Amino acid sequence: MTRQFIDLSIYLENEVLSDPPPLAPRITYQKHQDTLPEFMAMIPGTTPEDYPDGEAAAAEWVTMTTHSGTHLDAPYHFHSTMDAKTGEKKASITIDEVPLEWCFQPGVKLDFRHFPDGYVATAQDVEAELKRIGHALQPLDIVVVNTRAGSRYGHNDFVQAGCGMGYEATMYLLERGVRLTGTDAWSWDAPFSYTAKKMPRPATRR
Repeated sequence: MTRQFIDLSIYLENEVLSDPPPLAPRITYQKHQDTLPEFMAMIPGTTPEDYPDGEAAAAEWVTMTTHSGTHLDAPYHFHSTMDAKTGEKKASITIDEVPLEWCFQPGVKLDFRHFPDGYVATAQDVEAELKRIGHALQPLDIVVVNTRAGSRYGHNDFVQAGCGMGYEATMYLLERGVRLTGTDAWSWDAPFSYTAKKMPRPATRR
């Protein structure tokens, strides 16, 4: 079987809001001459003249969370335990325990761009889209969801764009053997600003 690999990854950049500001990656760039003192400290006795054109190595210092940019979340990211629904509650697997075979499987795209920002997709939405494209889910299929958020990447509203996948929609996929999913949005969930509006507010005293 011939496989085609499509690179969906994006760059990490200081100028592009890829995450909410408190979580956004920060990159400090060092030019070749900037690292000269570091190299002279690592190789005692050397002087700037010992380095071609007085240059050492260019480098980047990156401060980021593991949720920045293109990444794979492990169950541990979401909760300390997993599989409680099946009656087999156990410690969630970490990223180093995710089976590599999950990452190299046929993919299917659900087009949910027509849903408004903040909408929470249901199992019925997933079922209807699979019927529309004529696809029957197979165990280990990788399901990617196009929410329209990707079209806002690089804009200030990216984090607030797109729909999210609800509990029922997620369980629909899991129960059919799906183990890896993807989205063009910041999160698998609906944007947090919409979720916050649905949260019950405590009564205020007057």
